[in-house]
Amino acid sequence: MARVDFDIREAETGDLPALLALYRDLQPDDPDIDAAVAGERFQEILTHPGMSVLLAVSEGVAVATITLIIIPNLTRRGAPYALIENVVTKPAHRQRGYAGALLHHGFAKAWEMGCYKVMLLSGSKDPATLDFYRHCGFVQDKTGFQIRRPAAV
Repeated sequence: MARVDFDIREAETGDLPALLALYRDLQPDDPDIDAAVAGERFQEILTHPGMSVLLAVSEGVAVATITLIIIPNLTRRGAPYALIENVVTKPAHRQRGYAGALLHHGFAKAWEMGCYKVMLLSGSKDPATLDFYRHCGFVQDKTGFQIRRPAAV
């Protein structure tokens, strides 16, 4: 697919419906979030220090997104670090450079804020997805762990 022109910008209050549609592509089996809860959470995200949701917008449509979180730190002489989550591109718009451009924009923002590293965890086992992250500059040299909240009893 040919690369197309697009803009990268931070999400704003009016972008919530577009983000929810993108997240549906990321987690199609998740139950829908209540509209009031979604609005509250999104306002928390937009006002949370060090947190931003970046959008790739093509022809007025949000086609890809990442969430960037800058985390204060007491090691590395106080240099913060960054975490990238919720990387998703609309299926019909994949392989056009959107996600890679968003990631590199996130890296630039992290470096500008003095971060010493940017981390990303992926649950994907798809070799193409893992190769994409490597191509963007990530190195798979650490072991990630997670624990999920147990289901309600």
